[in-house]
Amino acid sequence: MRLEICDSVLTIPPKPSPLNSRLPFVSLGSSTPLLYIHKLSLSLSHSHKYKKKKKENRYTTYSREMGSPVCGFLKKNNIIFLRFFAILVLSCIPDRTNLCSNPSFDTPTIPPHSSSSCIRSSLKTLTLDGYFSFENLKHAAKDFGNICHYLPIAVLHPKSVSDISSTIKHILYMSSVTKLTVAARGRGHSLQGQAQAYQGVVINMESLDQPSMYIENGEVPYVDVSGSELWINILHETLKYGLSPKSWTDYLHLTVGGTLSNAGISGQAFRHGPQINNVYQLEVVTGRGEVVTCSDKENADLFYGVLGGLGQFGIITRARISLGPAEKMVKWIRVLYSEFSTFSNDQEHLISSNNSFDYIEGFVMINRTGLLNNWRSSFNPKDPIQASQFSSDGKILYCLEMVKYFNPEKIDVLNQDVEKLLSELHYIPSTLFLSEVSYVEFLDRVHLSEIKLRSKGLWEVPHPWLNLLIPKSRIFDFAEEVFGNIVKDNNNGPILIYPVNKAKWNNRTSMVTPEEDIIYLVAFLSSALPGTDGLEHIMTQNQRILDFCAKAQLGAKQYLPHYHTQDEWRAHFGTQWETFVQRKSAYDPLAILAPGQRIFQKAISIT
Repeated sequence: MRLEICDSVLTIPPKPSPLNSRLPFVSLGSSTPLLYIHKLSLSLSHSHKYKKKKKENRYTTYSREMGSPVCGFLKKNNIIFLRFFAILVLSCIPDRTNLCSNPSFDTPTIPPHSSSSCIRSSLKTLTLDGYFSFENLKHAAKDFGNICHYLPIAVLHPKSVSDISSTIKHILYMSSVTKLTVAARGRGHSLQGQAQAYQGVVINMESLDQPSMYIENGEVPYVDVSGSELWINILHETLKYGLSPKSWTDYLHLTVGGTLSNAGISGQAFRHGPQINNVYQLEVVTGRGEVVTCSDKENADLFYGVLGGLGQFGIITRARISLGPAEKMVKWIRVLYSEFSTFSNDQEHLISSNNSFDYIEGFVMINRTGLLNNWRSSFNPKDPIQASQFSSDGKILYCLEMVKYFNPEKIDVLNQDVEKLLSELHYIPSTLFLSEVSYVEFLDRVHLSEIKLRSKGLWEVPHPWLNLLIPKSRIFDFAEEVFGNIVKDNNNGPILIYPVNKAKWNNRTSMVTPEEDIIYLVAFLSSALPGTDGLEHIMTQNQRILDFCAKAQLGAKQYLPHYHTQDEWRAHFGTQWETFVQRKSAYDPLAILAPGQRIFQKAISIT
């Protein structure tokens, strides 16, 4: 027997431990399927003989010791059903399947299932509260990135968590002879097909029946929500109790399970950490089909593995999220800088202050015409005359965006606090713009842009975004080269840049960051407009940025990562790679989950 991780092949001795096994993927090697099925029949009908001679068949021994899906399946069924299963299996075997022959996962090299109808028939045998759809599946091969389009063989519309569990277990039982994989899809906001499953099963998490949110507003407030719940709905519901989550993303029309599988970073992260740091408990369906409740004190390895785990260890079906007091209004402020060093020093000063703003982000503006005039639709200049005389043409400018939450009855205290904080900064005086909006309006600000772009047909275009985490010690080198020589303008979309303090982050999660206390998130949020060569241009530019980071050895890490080979993933995880692989072996040993991430590939080699 062989276990494969891409192009690495090792011989596995008898009696391996699931938790210590470094290589989670099963390959049948050169064994013939017929002989394999025959051995399974013998192992069931002559189990007493098997016990005496179990060392003679290393594969059967391994399956039995590991509690493999096939062995568990046999224990629960009789010989008649096994023979039926053998016929079904043989009818579904393609001529040859080897998913690990090419370490590059950029495009699917797998031919469509030669017996798709057989697999559909098998899935139809499941008793579910929801249902499968097998036609008109193009929506499941599309995401916000609008770059990758991989058609699944089926979409599951679950009504219950048991639907998800049963489907995964069924696919697990079939896994020895099919390449079927599973991807959970929320609102489809992935960028590079991460929530797609080529010729696999996509789980439409939006179909999951959502029990009412439970809000605990006691000494340690929290909210229990479905993994398919949207953050915007959580905001509206928790505000009824004067509470809200502490950490957000810039866009709230995303599912809880989706953001917690990555990190969930916004301008509050310097104070509260990312969203994955503000979770008390999860319910997860693992790659074994098991429904597991986990927390810091119960099944902690799974809990921290799933948080930021890119969907590799389980599908989040429920979460308990930390809450804090919520104010009703925000003071929203923008200022400009012409020097990057001054801009970054002020940002770092603010995130290190005790009584600072509640939200701190930043933008890079390259050769933007009429910049301050565009702000006037939402902000008021502190000095209208000076603001009208300011020109942004042909310049690289840096915008510091700050927000302070408040309740209307404390407006005087708020204004004093804001004046004090602003007096400590070194921005261009004529560029101070302010606004006051409701707490909800500010947090849901990106949705207003979405509505405008949808009305113009500009929302569902390719979004070749690039998100990077840069260590503080190298951020000036990065800015000098990238903003000075590589990126000539940002007309294709905003460029975000702001620091966060990792002292507020939990290093036990699966998320990978540079090894410094202060890191910068730099996000190139580009859109490729129709009728142009924008996509090719942007992707070439992104690659130039990545090449520079590698050549200059900046120690950068991708956020919402996308890589082409497993060597790149190994480099991305660094010292955490071994832990990541061990968790994969423990919770998704056959690499069924989240194939679109292209970290692991399910390996079945049948000759």
